[in-house]
Amino acid sequence: MSEHEEMASNVPKDYPADLYRIRHSCAHILAQAVKQMFENQVVYFAGGPPIQDGFYYDFLLPRPLNEKDLEELQGRIIEILKEKQIFERAEVSISEALKIFENQPFKLEFIEGLQKRPRDGGSLANESLPSAQVTIYKNGSFKDLCQGPHVESTTEINPGAIRLLKVSGAYWKGDEKRPMLQRIYGTAWRSPIELENHLHRLAEADRRDHRKLGKELEFFFFHDTAPGMPYWLPRGFTVLNELIHWWRKIHEREDYQEISSPLINSKKLWEISGHWEHYRDDMFVMEVKDGQTFGVKPMNCPNAMLTFSYKLRSYKDLPFRLSDCDILHRHERSGTLHGLLRVQKFQQDDAHIFVVDDEESIAAEYKRILSLVDEFYSVFNLKYRFRLGTRPKDSIGDDELWGRAESALGKILNDAVGSDGYSIAEGDGAFYGPKIDILIQDALGRDWQMGTIQLDFQLPRRFHCEYVDRNGHRSTPAVIHRVIYGSLERFIGILIEHTGGNLPIWLSPVQVAILPIHKKHEDYAVTMKSLLNKAGVRTSLDAGDDNMGRRIK
Repeated sequence: MSEHEEMASNVPKDYPADLYRIRHSCAHILAQAVKQMFENQVVYFAGGPPIQDGFYYDFLLPRPLNEKDLEELQGRIIEILKEKQIFERAEVSISEALKIFENQPFKLEFIEGLQKRPRDGGSLANESLPSAQVTIYKNGSFKDLCQGPHVESTTEINPGAIRLLKVSGAYWKGDEKRPMLQRIYGTAWRSPIELENHLHRLAEADRRDHRKLGKELEFFFFHDTAPGMPYWLPRGFTVLNELIHWWRKIHEREDYQEISSPLINSKKLWEISGHWEHYRDDMFVMEVKDGQTFGVKPMNCPNAMLTFSYKLRSYKDLPFRLSDCDILHRHERSGTLHGLLRVQKFQQDDAHIFVVDDEESIAAEYKRILSLVDEFYSVFNLKYRFRLGTRPKDSIGDDELWGRAESALGKILNDAVGSDGYSIAEGDGAFYGPKIDILIQDALGRDWQMGTIQLDFQLPRRFHCEYVDRNGHRSTPAVIHRVIYGSLERFIGILIEHTGGNLPIWLSPVQVAILPIHKKHEDYAVTMKSLLNKAGVRTSLDAGDDNMGRRIK
């Protein structure tokens, strides 16, 4: 592989290569500017990649940064760009890298990690190099561990198309027990016009922020006694219940049977499913007096397996479609919590479909599910696309079953949208099976991963799920795990931002507002409210002392 091809392979398939190089290079230039600003003080550099629409870099600095510091760094970046610096790539041995970065503990930790795992070095190791080598990039006086790619020269970056945005805290490697770093976010584009368009989108996103609108609309709130666990206020709870009510009607029509299962389960259940090994750190776990260990359920899959297996079923019962909307809990790191978009307590429109384990039956059920996906998202005017997640490194099960599952999903997607109609995320499947993720696009052009449809040959075997086939033999079904809304909390948060708070009338918590013009009209207004309520119309009555204009507003 040539150096050019090698560098190109480091760029995500759905990321424009030129913007990736520009933003990756800007992250290094930002680090160089920080080094200049704290020239006579100790600065520890962690790292910083391109991200969607921008870049960031993490630092351990002598003091907290403020807005004036960002302005100074912005100026220093402009000056660096004028120097026409070249980005030089070098391959060095690990021992040489240890010397180069001997005063940088975060870099040393990365390098030492490469010594233990020479072919799994993340953004630092280059798998095409000998295991004792890493790549380094140098621009001006700044050196960094990096695979690249970068621009050849700073002349390829338009000084008017870069903007530093904010500073936030970030734990080293996302671990709350590790040092808190300062993360500087920036954005970079090809031209000033693209930058201005992006800044306009950011301003509009801020205006539509579901946390702000949710408070103004009196939908929900959070309290520090239950972090990441929303309190639903009456209006917000109405929206949640309406979404579930509509979901139930559709699923009754489609021959799903709704169930509910225990919130707290012995760890034995999670050991059988494999979640104890693969998901233990993301669970709320409790010890009881007699020494038993229980976990609050983070997903419904194992319970669905037990529900299927509580009696022996026939092939005539398949496809056997179970649905549920139970409350779930997942133990997230505090730094990742974000309004309704990342919570610790949530509900999702779950379903587990047990089908005959053959290509035709699986494809037929996926076709039904994809039709449901289209029905659900079209109601909210949401565009969507698909992404195939393949076998992860920590998967369970044998190669033959995984090969069958991945082949089946690839064929289903090719038949549904064509080979160019979906992307592939290598290694992003569930530990028990590959999946089709549903990515929606909101009114601001932002992508959100919402639903997912997973094909599972592993859990039904671990739970000994069986049915009697046409020949009277016991057979193991395949299972399709499926959510369309995804987390209802997250869906509502995204819907608030997508609509700017102007929900469709059928979903609005107040469908008709009654405003009597004068005191003498109040009795009639009360009568009208009662009639509308009896007709199933959600109403509000505002007979306050404000003038009509203010009440309408």
